Amino acid sequence: MKHGNLFIEKKEYVLLKRLMNLSGYYKDDILRDSVKKLVSELESAKICDEHDMPEDVIRFNSTITIASQNGWHRTFKLVMPNDSDVKNDKVSILTPMGAAVMGYAEGDSITWQFPSGEQNLTIEKVEQENKYINVNMVL
Repeated sequence: MKHGNLFIEKKEYVLLKRLMNLSGYYKDDILRDSVKKLVSELESAKICDEHDMPEDVIRFNSTITIASQNGWHRTFKLVMPNDSDVKNDKVSILTPMGAAVMGYAEGDSITWQFPSGEQNLTIEKVEQENKYINVNMVL
């Protein structure tokens, strides 16, 4: 890990915890397991103020380019569940891919379980939009 730990901005951490508390209700085993893994990773995450967040760390509304060891590349934006639109490359944090990348940095490699099996991914590029996230949203 580039920075030694996951980095999560404080307001986004609060929102993530609220979203993760719903994980017991997910019927899909892969999604439920992904959310549980993210919850365990959040326990050791470094929680930061907005101005202390490294620019290369994946957050809500980051655009990410990843590559797998199988040779495919994908670029997508990490979004809130209600903004999810796979056809337009907007991936919800409440998907295995969204949970897999949150808090990691450009250059990090991760191993995660997906419906197609375990994948080894490398985060090639992270771009920030710095769009405000409503942490008081009704879930």
